[in-house]
Amino acid sequence: MILDKDLTHSALKAYQRQHRDHFPESLSLRVHRALSWLSKAEQARDAKDADTEFIYYWISFNAAYAYEFGETERLAEQQNFQAFIAKMADLDTENLLYNLIWQQFSGSIRLLMDNKFVFQPFWDFQRGRITEEEWQQRFSASKANLNKALTDKNVPGALSYLFSRLYTLRNQLIHGGATHNSSVNREQLKDACNLLNKLIPLIITLMMSAPEQLWGEGCYPVVC
Repeated sequence: MILDKDLTHSALKAYQRQHRDHFPESLSLRVHRALSWLSKAEQARDAKDADTEFIYYWISFNAAYAYEFGETERLAEQQNFQAFIAKMADLDTENLLYNLIWQQFSGSIRLLMDNKFVFQPFWDFQRGRITEEEWQQRFSASKANLNKALTDKNVPGALSYLFSRLYTLRNQLIHGGATHNSSVNREQLKDACNLLNKLIPLIITLMMSAPEQLWGEGCYPVVC
């Protein structure tokens, strides 16, 4: 396990180079790709380009967890990464994920959970799919469920609620539902990037600490 509290790309890359000969091919490919996008995210963070930073963090996360799957599984992406998060929690014998969530709870996490603009049912209400009362009830329940997950030290549950917010923000950006450098979504992007800046390096760290695990084939393997 890497013990450096500031898990930057340079620190993780140095560890990867030192230990990659002992990684199975599937893990080696995932980590190599995830680190490459983490580097780009850090560069975007230095440039204060939150839109690009978030997108690069998300690609890094995808590189870490995604595997080769068929059309049916392709429709259940959120379920796939929730299963991945559960696996990370099982590997996390030092409670690093829980400590990160707890430390961030009064900052970026609480702000994300309180932000209706990254809560999908709010947009469902805007489109007339559900009532105002329904989205508000779900909003309150989601925050209460996160609090309960934290109380119970249920890391997969807590991260599931968080990633539901992040996934809505991801969809807004990737599907063209937002303007680059828009003034209307700076708060949620800033909070999301502050969280992912800590979470993605920790996930990569946990993966490299468990090379004996079955990671499955990554998407689009290298073919020469």
